[in-house]
Amino acid sequence: MEATSSSSSSLLNGLNSGVVLSLIAVLWTVVWQNLQRLQLQTLVGRHMNRHARRLAALVDPYLSVTIHEYEGGRMKRSAAYEEVKAYLSASSARDVRHLRAEGAKDADKLVLSMVDGEEVSDVVAADDSTDVTVWWCAYSTPPPRTDGGGYYGWGGGGRAQENRRYYRLFFLDRHRELVINTYLPSIRRQGRAVMVQNRQRKLFTNISTHNWSDVDGLVRSAWSHVVFEHPKTFDTLAMDPAKKKEIMDDLDMFKNGKDYYARVGKAWKRGYLLHGPPGTGKSAMIAAMANYLDYDIYDIELTSVHSNTDLRKLFIETTSKSIIVIEDIDCSLDLTGARKKKKEAADDDDGGSKDGGAPPKPDMKKDASSKVTLSGLLNFIDGLWSACGGERLIVFTTNHVKKLDPALIRRGRMDKHIEMSYCCFEAFKFLAKTYLDVDSHRLFAAVDELLSEVDMTPADVAENLTPKSLDDNADTCLAALVKELEKAKENKSKGKNAHGEDKDEDEDEEDDDVEVVEKDK
Repeated sequence: MEATSSSSSSLLNGLNSGVVLSLIAVLWTVVWQNLQRLQLQTLVGRHMNRHARRLAALVDPYLSVTIHEYEGGRMKRSAAYEEVKAYLSASSARDVRHLRAEGAKDADKLVLSMVDGEEVSDVVAADDSTDVTVWWCAYSTPPPRTDGGGYYGWGGGGRAQENRRYYRLFFLDRHRELVINTYLPSIRRQGRAVMVQNRQRKLFTNISTHNWSDVDGLVRSAWSHVVFEHPKTFDTLAMDPAKKKEIMDDLDMFKNGKDYYARVGKAWKRGYLLHGPPGTGKSAMIAAMANYLDYDIYDIELTSVHSNTDLRKLFIETTSKSIIVIEDIDCSLDLTGARKKKKEAADDDDGGSKDGGAPPKPDMKKDASSKVTLSGLLNFIDGLWSACGGERLIVFTTNHVKKLDPALIRRGRMDKHIEMSYCCFEAFKFLAKTYLDVDSHRLFAAVDELLSEVDMTPADVAENLTPKSLDDNADTCLAALVKELEKAKENKSKGKNAHGEDKDEDEDEEDDDVEVVEKDK
């Protein structure tokens, strides 16, 4: 009996020990899960890092501010970076051993900046009249080598990429308030002033999107540029004086209209549509506008833009005080008014365009790789992204305004339509004064009569008024012009254009572009 009682007691003790261990395991599991919810490890790590930073501050009391070349996920070049670069140019030229040189507004001067790894010091005046020293360093890091996918869907990848460039400012911890609240805003203001002083106006053109880099967001600039030095001004533009003054007044209102556009709730931009026959001065008008406003020009070749997203990126990288130009927009992409029944039109005419509209002519700049759509272009003009930045003109040119989709050129997108017409007598008198320095001549009456009967572009008139030899003078040049006008009149009576070509061929060629529209009707 005693043996049996002893064995039962041992069994109960073993069972109680197992139950206790199981309860302990369950309780530990519950407690551990709750500790994980409290992120105990993160809490402990944060406290350790805080103490580590305090300890490091005793050893290294310097703070830093980093200003990168690009901001917003490299979507846009940082204005702060350019301002710091401009501000440091004087100090760099004085103190730095290795410099990077760029062209300046003055053809004989250079704008200098420090290369990677260089350092320059600057002095800040504190409130107590003591001088505080800060240090600027220039750095760059190479892009990572990877075969990963694109970034933001832009570009084709696999091309040469640019380094990440940035400036880093070092200063003592005790000067934090002075540097952040006083020094940095001051150098930005001074940097902007230097940029205005050294500014060179530029003519930009877009790089084919297949040459953009897109790895890890290190997107190469979508634009390349040259210095803009076009001599055309409104003073030398052949146009009716009243019409010229109207355009100049409109440009003045736009340039000085920042407060007005903010008050009415519109993006500070304005669209101009220049339309008219070839040779009537549309490109010259753009150059005159840029010189009058002191703006840069961004010339977009749509057939080099792969998609609507790439077009958006081009717009984001443009700066304020600029004119964004798309020339011959009727020949760049399918942007005509024939958007309905595209599939039926293509089936009816094997030579028609697959995506509707007019069949592309052999000389059109159509690029099958471009997927820019009318919708994408409309969003580019007045969508949400069009408000990124300000003080921009958007200018379209076309030889055939009636072929463009009405949605593209309505008011609000192309706000002002300017017809660049054939040469009138007022424009001729301006050209005669400019080219021959004559205000009146016995042949003026003949020119006036002929210009009212035939069409001749200002470019053709100017060519006839240009002296071709040392023996040419006002008499010979005006006589040559009268001869050309009489020849044009004779061709017109024979059913030919000014160049002696049959008008029917020109009309047939233009009718091809609206053939699909006629079928839809």
